[in-house]
Amino acid sequence: MAVLSIQSHVVYGHAGNSAAVFPLQRLGREVWAINTVEFSNHTGYGSWRGKVLGADFVRELVTGLEEIGALGRCEAVLSGYLGDAAVGRAIIDAVVRVRRVSAKALYCCDPVMGDTRPGLYVKPDIPVIFKNELIPIADIVTPNQFELEELTGIKTAAIDNAARAIDALHEKGPSVVLVTSYREKAQAADGKTYISMLASDKTGLYRISTPELPLDTGISGTGDLTAAVFLSRYMDTRNLKQTLELCTAAVYGVLEACLPGHRANVNSPPEMLMVQSQHEITSPSRSFEAVRIK
Repeated sequence: MAVLSIQSHVVYGHAGNSAAVFPLQRLGREVWAINTVEFSNHTGYGSWRGKVLGADFVRELVTGLEEIGALGRCEAVLSGYLGDAAVGRAIIDAVVRVRRVSAKALYCCDPVMGDTRPGLYVKPDIPVIFKNELIPIADIVTPNQFELEELTGIKTAAIDNAARAIDALHEKGPSVVLVTSYREKAQAADGKTYISMLASDKTGLYRISTPELPLDTGISGTGDLTAAVFLSRYMDTRNLKQTLELCTAAVYGVLEACLPGHRANVNSPPEMLMVQSQHEITSPSRSFEAVRIK
């Protein structure tokens, strides 16, 4: 069984499919990758080369898979950065085609739109297609905190409001919501800085927290890595708490491995050391406990 991953791709570094495919493979998944863009590197460098491949290209490749009878072996569809609304509708078409021949296939939608510091970095029609067309057909949705607020219109600095926003996403359709980064306004009791993930499956809401690593400029592809690992672990366990703990430990381990290089070269955009830290994906060296809060 395979995961059909429809995302952007970079030649150098890790973002989109180049952040999602390898972790899925290390976790034992066959991956069929369809690239929506092909860039030399992620746009955080300020300059890049390449082109957008577009919706017609996505549809053509899915048709090719359909013609050889492969879609029946697809266990899940994963999508990330869209580029434009037309690509989003090509993804909807892909999900429909997969479910036609593989009825139990999951769809995991990572609604990539922006983050706290840069704000929105997608075209104005992208949030609309996520809200009205993609999220309603998704089984799993994985926004960051900024995207959760954009999708629901609810400010989430207080944990109770974050819970309300997650419930609002559930009402749109997804049975599982993962908030891939969450910072609460209230300071931790020990005065340290933590970052959390929140996960809900309608029957329970869990929170898991880790120390916030001093990666000041952030690392591109972290959300793509998180969505891929979470999807794969959930496919294995169907247990939200266990999935959240395994995913958090893996992502923390990969990011922690980036610290020495980041400290040595703070003026260059940091990249995940995916290959060097691949053991953290399958057998994390740290563990964190998810706590039920609702």
